[in-house]
Amino acid sequence: MKKNVLIYGLVLGLIVSINMILLVNLFYSNPDFEGNEIVGYAAMIIIFSLVFFGVRNYRNKELGGVISFGKAFKAGALIALIGATMYVTTWLIYYYNFVPDFFEKYSAHVLRQAAAEGATAEVMAEKTKEMQSFAKMYENPFYVILFTYSEVLPVGLILALFSSLVLKRKVAK
Repeated sequence: MKKNVLIYGLVLGLIVSINMILLVNLFYSNPDFEGNEIVGYAAMIIIFSLVFFGVRNYRNKELGGVISFGKAFKAGALIALIGATMYVTTWLIYYYNFVPDFFEKYSAHVLRQAAAEGATAEVMAEKTKEMQSFAKMYENPFYVILFTYSEVLPVGLILALFSSLVLKRKVAK
């Protein structure tokens, strides 16, 4: 299992990290950020489908076509964790070294978007305060790590759960 999990996790991490860098660069070239979040999460779901293929490969090649829900979920969760850890590591390096002003630009985008949607002065003040609070938390690398994991790990765990349900098999076919 170790080799399978490691290979699929590393490939997943590499692809999702490259995707993140590309989308951040798109944001920098298009500060309106329109549609990028939807595209980003859609791409992430497609990329995290590697969890499914990793579990299927583990079941078919190493376990002779038989796998319990528990073993399938463990393998899928580990693949997702490796991929998410690579994503977080890439973001930390990229954020601190190449786009340290990302949060400021993102905050400005959120406020522009709220204004464009007709937010009242009260709502704008609340949104501004919220973004300032996030900016303060984002100064601490611990929170950067937590926020970044929360972007991708739930997607990976949901796909690990789905894969486990679909791929579990008690008897070889």
